[in-house]
Amino acid sequence: MTAQGTAQTAPANAQPRRLWRSTGAVLLGLFAVVVLSLVTDQLLHRLEVYPPWGQPMRDTADNLLALAYRIVYGIVGGYIAARSAPRDPMRHALLLGGAGTILSLAGAVAAIQMDLGPAWYPIALVVSALPTAGLGGALYRVA
Repeated sequence: MTAQGTAQTAPANAQPRRLWRSTGAVLLGLFAVVVLSLVTDQLLHRLEVYPPWGQPMRDTADNLLALAYRIVYGIVGGYIAARSAPRDPMRHALLLGGAGTILSLAGAVAAIQMDLGPAWYPIALVVSALPTAGLGGALYRVA
C-alpha cells in the first residue's frame, strides 16, 4: 500500500520480462549440460577411452563413466538454472529436470532402437534427469 492507501502494481512489462528470464534460466542450464557432456564425450573419444564415434559403446565401465559425469553435469545444470532464475529457483531446476527427462526419453528410444549399447544406460539417463537437476537446485538453496 502506498501512503495514499492504494495498492502498487507491477509494471505492465514485468510479467513478459520474467517469463523470458525464466525461459533463459532453464535454457542456460540445459545448454551447460549439453555442452559439458559433448565436450567430455569428444575428449574421451579422442583419448581412445571410448570407441570411435558411430560404433556402439558396449563396455560397462565406459557406460558407467559416461553416466557418472552426466549425473554431475545434471547437478551443475540444475544449479545454473536455479541461480539464473528470476524467482523460485527450485522450480526452474525442476523444469530443467523435466526437459532433461523428455529429451533423455527420446534419446533412449533412439539409442535402444539403433542398438548403440546396453539399454540400461539410456534408461538410467531418463531416470536420473529429474533428481540430478533437483539436487542442483537444492545445492543452490543451501549455498
